[in-house]
Order: sequence, then C-alpha cells, then structure tokens
Amino acid sequence: MAWPRFLQRGALLPGFSHHHVAVFLLTFFSYSLLHASRKTFSNVKVSISKQWTPNAFNTSADLPEEVRRVQIWSSNHLFPSAEEATLFLGTLDTIFLFSYAVGLFISGIVGDRLNLRWVLSFGMCSSAFVVFVFGTLTEWLHFYNKWLYCGLWIVNGLLQSTGWPCVVAVMGNWFGKAGRGVVFGLWSACASVGNILGACLASSVLQYGYEYAFLVTASVQFAGGIIIFFGLLVSPEEIGLPSIGAEEGPKEDSHRPLINGAENEDDYEPNYSIQEDRAVSPVKAISFHQACCLPGVIPYSLAYACLKLVNYSFFFWLPFYLSNNFGWKEAEADKLSIWYDVGGIIGGTLQGFISDVLQRRAPVLALSLFLAVGSLVGYSRSPNNKSINALLMTITGFFIGGPSNMISSAISADLGRQELIQGSSEALATVTGIVDGTGSIGAAVGQYLVSLIQDHLGWMWVFYFFILMTSCTILFISPLIVREVVSLVQRRQAYTLSE
Repeated sequence: MAWPRFLQRGALLPGFSHHHVAVFLLTFFSYSLLHASRKTFSNVKVSISKQWTPNAFNTSADLPEEVRRVQIWSSNHLFPSAEEATLFLGTLDTIFLFSYAVGLFISGIVGDRLNLRWVLSFGMCSSAFVVFVFGTLTEWLHFYNKWLYCGLWIVNGLLQSTGWPCVVAVMGNWFGKAGRGVVFGLWSACASVGNILGACLASSVLQYGYEYAFLVTASVQFAGGIIIFFGLLVSPEEIGLPSIGAEEGPKEDSHRPLINGAENEDDYEPNYSIQEDRAVSPVKAISFHQACCLPGVIPYSLAYACLKLVNYSFFFWLPFYLSNNFGWKEAEADKLSIWYDVGGIIGGTLQGFISDVLQRRAPVLALSLFLAVGSLVGYSRSPNNKSINALLMTITGFFIGGPSNMISSAISADLGRQELIQGSSEALATVTGIVDGTGSIGAAVGQYLVSLIQDHLGWMWVFYFFILMTSCTILFISPLIVREVVSLVQRRQAYTLSE
C-alpha cells in the first residue's frame, strides 16, 4: 500500500547541508538578540518607574521626608507618581510599536532591493547603540527627559524593524515548502528564546541597576550584528548552489503552496507564473500594492493584528502584572515570565509539524485559538501560587504564542512564495513586512489600551479584552478556515476512494 504524499519519506524533513544549519542558527540568534533587548525594557519597568518618581532615592535620612521628596523630584523631574510613570511606560511601548510597524513596511521593501545581510547587520548594530543611550548613558549622566526617551524609542523601533523581514526572507531563500511548518515552527522560537535570554540577562544584573541590564543586552546585540555582517549567507546562489525553486523542480508537487488562492485544487497549474521566463527577464521585486493583493495576505494580516496585540501584551506587561498583581519580587517575576515563552516554543513547533502533515495551516490555527480562549479564562483566575501560575502561563503561551509564531514565520513564507510569484525571493521580505507591520499596528494600539483598561477597570478586564481580540483573530481567517477544512475533507475522501 502506498503511503499518503504527506507521509512519504523525506516529505517533511528533507536533507540539509551545513550551510542550511549555519543560516538557521545565524538568523535564529540574530533575531533572538533583537528580542532580548526589547524584553529587557519590559523586565525593568518596575525599576524604571521607581527611578522616575519621587520615591526613587531616599538616602538623606537626616532631612525631613517632605524635603527629601522635593529634592528627589527636582533631580528626576519626570512624574509625581508611579501611576503616571506606568502610563508613560505604556506610551513608550505604543510609540515603539507604531514606529516598528511603519518600519516593517519600509524594511520589507528595502530588504527586497538591497543586500539582506547589510540591512540586518546595520539594524542590529544601530539599534544596540540606541538601546545603550536610552537605558545606560542617560542613567549614568542622570539625564531624564521624556522627549528624549520618546525620540530614542521611535528610532529604536525603526531600526529593530529591519530584523524580521530580513531573517524570514533569508530563511525562505534556503528552506523550501517541504517541512516548512516544522522548520519555521522551531525556528520561530527565536523570539521566545530572545525573551528568555533578555529576562535572564536582566535579572542577573538588575541588582546593580537597570542601566546594566541595557548595557549587557546592547553589547551582545552589537557583537551579533558584526557576526551577521561577516558570516551570513543570504541565499544558496551566493556560493554557487541552486535556488530553492530549482532544487524542488517538479517533484512532489512542491510548488503547490499551502496558502493557495485557487478555490479548487484541480485548477492549480504548476507551470503558471507572472514571471513566465526567468531566463530572459530577471526577477524583480513586486510592488507594495501587488503584495497586498496576493491571496491570503490581507486576512492573515488583520488576524495577526489582533493576535499580536495579545501576544505582545504578555510580552510587555507579564512581568509587571506578576509583580503588581501578586506582589512578587521583580527578579522573580522576570524569571517566572519565561514559562510563557516556553509554551510558545513548544506550541509553534508542534503546530507547525501538524500543519505540515495536514498540508493546511488555517485549521490548526483555528483549533489552537479556540483553546486559547479557554486558557485565557483559566490564567485570569490563577491563584497566588507560582507553580500553578507557571503551568497556566505555559498553556496560555502554547495556544497564543504558537499560532503567533506560525503566522509571522511559516505562513508569511508561504504567502511570499505562492504560485503567482513562483520562486521569487524578492516578494518574501515585502509580504513579511506587510503581515508583521499590520500586526505591530494592532499591538501598538493594544499596549496603550492595556494601560488604560488596567488603570480604570483592573486586570480582569484586560483579560476580557484579550479574549475579544483572540475571537476576532478567528473571525478574520474564518473564510480561509472553511475553505481549507473543506479541501482537507475532499482530499481525505479522494485518498480513501483510491485505496
């Protein structure tokens, strides 16, 4: 008896060379370092809030309390209360994500037209310098200015946006559709690993001052940018190897995308391409409008806007929530928040593998997101117990972080390599920028709303908001879910009849 196509030997995990391994690791750790520097900011929010308010230093024991507070206020002159400082920290998150979203649309287009290695290396090194100035230099000089912080964080968002479109495009150049779900599912753990790395680095030096947390992560990120500049291979063609399209050729129906615009699979024509003769006319980068019109790009972008809002709210606010809501120490809250990322790593890898087996992404996403609603309800009612909280946090990360990783990586790569742009790596960064950029706009709006909802209604209403956004994610991709489920059932029936 013949095995189904998706279970045939080598269909999920084709052989990789040492070049593939090197590209996997370099892109993985480059984006991990970018995320580690972002995570540092969320992990030291409590320390920054104390530093920016009158209660920061109370060392002059001989002076009356009122005089000490006036002196401290005069030296820091930022906020009269911790509540206002917290609101400003939420505003900085929003500013960062808005500039990051704008930068993603630009970086995707730039990455498709310039050398991806140069763009990625420049973004990493420049961002590291900005982070150093923001968190370390200003503290060393005791210079506190809201407008300076806002300006630096806008620039940091623009520079950090060079990372994701570039690394996804490079990975798309090296890894074909066969096994992309599991490969990208494992690889997309780079963000979660970066979160864990950032949390560990921050908590290890936080006792010396939050400025050293920024110093360590910025230094490591800058070094990573130098390594990327000299070590990353952007595509197989750089060392004389055939491209992904040439390697896959006609075998195993490999050009059939998991994201297919055709209503009926029988209508698929493997030889159709808008770039009909690549030998005569070199491949050119598609326009922003053409990328938006590709099947699936808009629905997944809107869905990702809602899902990334929830995922990044956990990313930015989880340590603060644990410390604020349960009264746990900041360093303990930082370490405990790692379990959310552990769940995201496991979820992204396992769900990517299942989607490869089924050769469909949307049904896997739908099931995970339905279960995510339940996990959010459960986590919102977590008792003041670290073990139970960590378990519920891991489950929530599995069902929220897993789908988020899959949309931003494997699905973005699928969208950027549909049959309409067959074999064109020049679309990958642009499509990735659109999906992640739209997601970041949603996340940016969400961070400000989270701070407002928490301030006026409390944390429970924040979780109600998360449940609403998760439900909207399902709603936006519901047409794709229905179409892919019907297609999956038809394929199963056809396989049964063939036996």
